[in-house]
Amino acid sequence: MADMGAFREAVIAWAAGAPGDRARELAARLPVRAAVLLEGPSDVAAVSALAARRGRNLVAEGVCVLSMGGAMSVGRFARLLGPSGLGLRLTGLCDEAERGYYDRGLEQVGAEEPNTAQQRIFVCAADLEDELIRALGVTRVEELVRAEGDLRPLQTFLRQPAQRGRTSQQQLRRFLSTKKGRKIHYGRVLTEALDSDRIPAPLDGLLASL
Repeated sequence: MADMGAFREAVIAWAAGAPGDRARELAARLPVRAAVLLEGPSDVAAVSALAARRGRNLVAEGVCVLSMGGAMSVGRFARLLGPSGLGLRLTGLCDEAERGYYDRGLEQVGAEEPNTAQQRIFVCAADLEDELIRALGVTRVEELVRAEGDLRPLQTFLRQPAQRGRTSQQQLRRFLSTKKGRKIHYGRVLTEALDSDRIPAPLDGLLASL
């Protein structure tokens, strides 16, 4: 039986140069109506966690949440999935510094219509981790780090000379990137811990748009 995970893997292989027949077949069988283009797996973890909190089943709704492995790949994925490819509705979440890649990637394939950029692309001021830390507050994030068993690694990290002069928020944001898989783990943990009225606007807007 076809599933969204198989479709996602087929699309990633297609973007890497494999034939697109498998992705086309799965898109028709599922069916898929929309794709969320995200920079990395930590963003996928946060989007998935918020959807689950709100009782949304994005797979059942025909939405493929996709990690592209970096914003520079958005043009390639948009060509395959947008109007010139599978004809899916495209949206995305990105860092402010990477917005240009999204704007150009969607515009080049005709996925952007006039005056719709704000509805299609949701932009984090620095990155999603920064948005989540600001929404929760430093004290709450430190509590979660302790609860997840990472207090000692955090304390060791904070003693590094490179962390002197940085704000607590900057330190926590950097700490989440210091070990493989940590950003993914905390993408889910931090999102699940948010109060319902403190969801970062880009994340909230993205889910509401689907």
